[in-house]
Amino acid sequence: MPAKPGESGAVLAVVVARAGSKGVPGKNTAPIAGRPCVAWTIEHALGAPGVRAVVVSSDSAEVLEIARAMGALAHRRSDALATDTARVDDALREAVAWYEAEHGPIGAAAMLYANVPVRPAGLLDRAVALWRATGCDSVQSYAPVGKHHPWWQVRLGEDGRAQPWEGERLFHGVYRRQELPPSHIPDGGVLVTSRPALFHQLPNLDPAHPHSFLGHDHRGVVNPEGAVIDIDSPSDLIVADTILKLISPQRTQTGAEKGESAADALG
Repeated sequence: MPAKPGESGAVLAVVVARAGSKGVPGKNTAPIAGRPCVAWTIEHALGAPGVRAVVVSSDSAEVLEIARAMGALAHRRSDALATDTARVDDALREAVAWYEAEHGPIGAAAMLYANVPVRPAGLLDRAVALWRATGCDSVQSYAPVGKHHPWWQVRLGEDGRAQPWEGERLFHGVYRRQELPPSHIPDGGVLVTSRPALFHQLPNLDPAHPHSFLGHDHRGVVNPEGAVIDIDSPSDLIVADTILKLISPQRTQTGAEKGESAADALG
């Protein structure tokens, strides 16, 4: 895909799609609403005006074939970074370095997981816009925790005795959801990180820390509860398939649903 015109500090979208998965084998290419799962993320990234180009990083030949067919750049991830113990930020750095060697430097990388077929329209651009407006080190998407609020969590002993997760009062004395203070959790929709943060070029960053690539000034954009669906269990496939068939009915009953290969389903 030709690089989009970009000003100084261009953003590169990187779709990370490791082939191996113990929970849901083959989830990145599983058919969802008539398309391979990864295709929904690639489409979201390609449709974002705020990014210069889209790279798909994977050790899966099928995923890379899908990426090329859709017009994204396909990066073959190294075997060392395709294990279930490899850190995703290492894979992100590898993809960025690969892109920059051919196309020049970027200002930030936007990471999107291939196993997230459902995310709000324009989410990537919202995160990029916040990064540009604030000059922060990173932006991540979050969702309200809802009824799974930390104040309502407990520690259960071996005898079944429930103790507050924190403090001394069970449930912090709150029994109405409306009275809980706002609390959010990363929803997996998008993560934008500046190049200096990603490559540990900021002062006082510990590369050994798993979240060091977020930098010091980390911010968030908020999605409605349930607006992002990532595939972590077989039931997530059913939920995502149902939602996408409702919002994208023209893409149902395609080759992917009829049992053809994911690449063939793209036409």
